[in-house]
Amino acid sequence: MSSPQPRTITTAPKSRRSEFWRGPTAALPVMAGFLPFAMVLGAQASQKGFSPLEVPLMTGLNFGGGSEFAAVGLWSSPPHVLLIVAITLLINSRHLLMGAVLAPLLQHLPRRKALPALFFMCDESWAMGLADARERAHAGKTVALSLRYYLGVSVGLYLTWVVFTGIGAVVGPLIGDIKAYGFDMAFPAVFLVLLRGMWKGMRASRPWLVSLLTAAATYLIIPGAWYVVVGALSGLGAAYVMAGES
Repeated sequence: MSSPQPRTITTAPKSRRSEFWRGPTAALPVMAGFLPFAMVLGAQASQKGFSPLEVPLMTGLNFGGGSEFAAVGLWSSPPHVLLIVAITLLINSRHLLMGAVLAPLLQHLPRRKALPALFFMCDESWAMGLADARERAHAGKTVALSLRYYLGVSVGLYLTWVVFTGIGAVVGPLIGDIKAYGFDMAFPAVFLVLLRGMWKGMRASRPWLVSLLTAAATYLIIPGAWYVVVGALSGLGAAYVMAGES
């Protein structure tokens, strides 16, 4: 009588699922932080004439909160399409540098996996993915970036943003003028906090001053919102010139 053969238990699918769910679990505080901004953006867009379907379509295709706030703020009837495209390109241009940093960690992947990973990239998922990759590298992992963890973070943030901007578009007309409650200051307030975190002294902030002065002068001289483009480009130019001086 032959002895029974031991059963082979496959744990790989379970470990893959747990690695994916580790992402949204770690990103829960960030997703909670997304909620008020997503709601405010959706409410602002609805008051500019966007439908509850158009808002999540915009946020789902673009997935860049800063550029979306800027586009909604500049929206008019008829819209200044070229200006909005230029502003979106400038604000989202930071993704070129972020993608360049992330690319070496994705080079072992086929394009069908690497391109979706880059599409879902935002500031928060990029930062969390890199932080986790550093921890894995220190632990001696052969592949530093955990794609499942990164996608878990990214998909969680993406769905939170798209869903709650849509909800904001639905409840926006019920709230009325959000400026009366000061909600329209939510994103500028966060931007000021980010600037405070990047403060490195007066010398390093000189490009900010150049950008501020040129934007203010353009606002007074040229109608429309071109002061945003001029301020951004002058700040980048000043940073390039002053970097050569150091």
